[in-house]
Amino acid sequence: MSEAQSLLSLFEKPYSDVTTPRANESMAFELEERPVVVPRVGAGPTITLPRRPDADPSKLGTATVVPRGSAFSFFVSTHRRAAKDLCDAFMKTTGVQDLVQFAARVKDVVNESLFIYSLSFVILHKKELRNFRLPSLVEVFPQKFVPVEHLIKSQQEAVRRDENEETPIVIEHGPDFSSNTIKPEHRVAYWREDYGMNVHHWHWHLVYPIEMNLNRDRKGEIFFYMHQQMIARYDMERLSVGLRRVEKLENWRIPVPDGYFSKLTVNNSGRAWGTRQDNTFLKDFRRNDFGLQPLDITELEVWRSRLLDAIHQGYMKNPNGDTIPLSDDVTSGKRGIDILGDTLEADADLSPHYQFYGDLHNMSHVLISFSHDNDNAHKEELGVMGDPATSMRDPVFYRLHKFVDDVFQAYKLTQRPYTMEDLSMPGVVVNQVSVTSKREINKLTTGWSTREFEASRGIDFNSPNPVILRLTHLDSVPFNYHIEVTNTEPKPKVVTVRIFLAPKHNGSGAEMPFMEQRILWTEMDKFNHTLNPGKNQIVRSSKDSSITNPTDITFRDLDSKPMTSETEATEFDFCGCGWPQHLLLPRGKPEGMAFQLFYMITDFEKDKVEQAQGARSCANAVSFCGVLDAKFPDSRPMGFPFDRRPPPVLLDAGVLTTADYARLDNIMMQDVTITFLADKLVK
Repeated sequence: MSEAQSLLSLFEKPYSDVTTPRANESMAFELEERPVVVPRVGAGPTITLPRRPDADPSKLGTATVVPRGSAFSFFVSTHRRAAKDLCDAFMKTTGVQDLVQFAARVKDVVNESLFIYSLSFVILHKKELRNFRLPSLVEVFPQKFVPVEHLIKSQQEAVRRDENEETPIVIEHGPDFSSNTIKPEHRVAYWREDYGMNVHHWHWHLVYPIEMNLNRDRKGEIFFYMHQQMIARYDMERLSVGLRRVEKLENWRIPVPDGYFSKLTVNNSGRAWGTRQDNTFLKDFRRNDFGLQPLDITELEVWRSRLLDAIHQGYMKNPNGDTIPLSDDVTSGKRGIDILGDTLEADADLSPHYQFYGDLHNMSHVLISFSHDNDNAHKEELGVMGDPATSMRDPVFYRLHKFVDDVFQAYKLTQRPYTMEDLSMPGVVVNQVSVTSKREINKLTTGWSTREFEASRGIDFNSPNPVILRLTHLDSVPFNYHIEVTNTEPKPKVVTVRIFLAPKHNGSGAEMPFMEQRILWTEMDKFNHTLNPGKNQIVRSSKDSSITNPTDITFRDLDSKPMTSETEATEFDFCGCGWPQHLLLPRGKPEGMAFQLFYMITDFEKDKVEQAQGARSCANAVSFCGVLDAKFPDSRPMGFPFDRRPPPVLLDAGVLTTADYARLDNIMMQDVTITFLADKLVK
């Protein structure tokens, strides 16, 4: 068995003992002090784990403080410290074999989710493991994506079946998900509970963790931008099903209107996530089982006030009283949005004054997660808001992040407006734009599709046959962008093509003015292109989007194309982070829904960023995930040109719409229609 396969096997059946057979029963670990006396039937290779003094629990720092079988929350500071200690221990290993032996030895003494998080972190960040790829979290933790009743029925079916029966057990999970449509909020459950989006959120926080001694370029800014785009996309889904845009959770002293019952379990034993009734009040945090100090809602209010004061004063202060300007127009140092993002999230290592500005984002997640049992009187587990892999399922996630985004937008509106010079590009004229899909022009289609995963890789069903999850999800028919551009200069010119999408009408059916539509523009693609002199025809596939992860890699994918530390990465040459490809388009409506595409050409000479020699690039999702160990590859502010107010000269024309931007030769807009086919599967 290769090193890659043995390392990959540690992601299988995380709640089972390390000596449980893995890789479809083809291999197993055995402990040196407990050798297997009776060989397994049909046994493959056995890997003996030597004794490791460095794997003793007393040598792992705080890594063992998170109880096994319980939820692991990166929003909780004590859990973050535990993850850091375990990651540090993994990072000290030398070579893949050493990591496998050490990780396998500690697997059964640390929390299962903490183990998978830390092992994933090390694979992403340890240089000799850069060509290894992570299996889909759906296959590692099926119970975080599929209601427990489905898993129980599959377990019963596995026990009932004759061992010679070879037909796989299939778990069907349709778009009705955890609730019916009695309450209007449930209309968007198909989107909130989408497996790909929740995997993306977990993976993004793995790539951009806080307090892990990682110097990721523009980390605070990308926290703002990625989450802002999430809220904009959620609003588009809400408009697609006849709901108003999400309202922010700003007053923490009135009831949270939306309850949530995930139907999921934290682990294989059936321990359920905490639930929240409709109209639940948030309460002061008074639990002592997480190692956290008591926290009053008043503290959240004070932190919010201090952040807003800093925004409107134009500066923050560090513990020494030094002033730190907040401005995006800086020639050196960090942009103000980057500083604000690090402070609000909050990263204690990067915040200018963590004790003063606080931990607003993380502790908001914590208070909401424990709103059902704030003092541990009922010994209930935390709610799904405590785990990045499940938090986006809960409607309150979007209320909270709408509030967070409004704080960022308050900052953005203090920045100087863009000028016509900032927006224009002399020598480039966009003549014509369109999208085509199945020979239809400017008409796009969405519907349902299915994806299969092996639940039996993550859960031991005591069955020789695989248990398959068949998940139904929103998807869209692929399409192409067509852009005709004239380069009026006599020599080739490298440009950046920026494409955004937004709904044309608001919840009242009125066409939106610019300032209403501004924060609904979602990035669809961004890429470089060389324009030859004269007319140029640019054709770009939706499958090449700069925000999406084409597909989750399964264990079966990795089994068929195993990687090693020496292998040149080809097909899997990406970091696994990114928005799910199947959610690239919003749902739209059965009768068709009007959207607008915004095309903008900018000068690559002004956009480019000088990278260090040998910087590693990911092949996908650069706009949302950046470049591993390199600078973010666009010098413009994230969300440009919609992150600031419009040029004053455009405002002089009266009621401004985004179409007024099309006065510039390098910008053009196009109306498109998105039609949802409710009764059809799309491929």
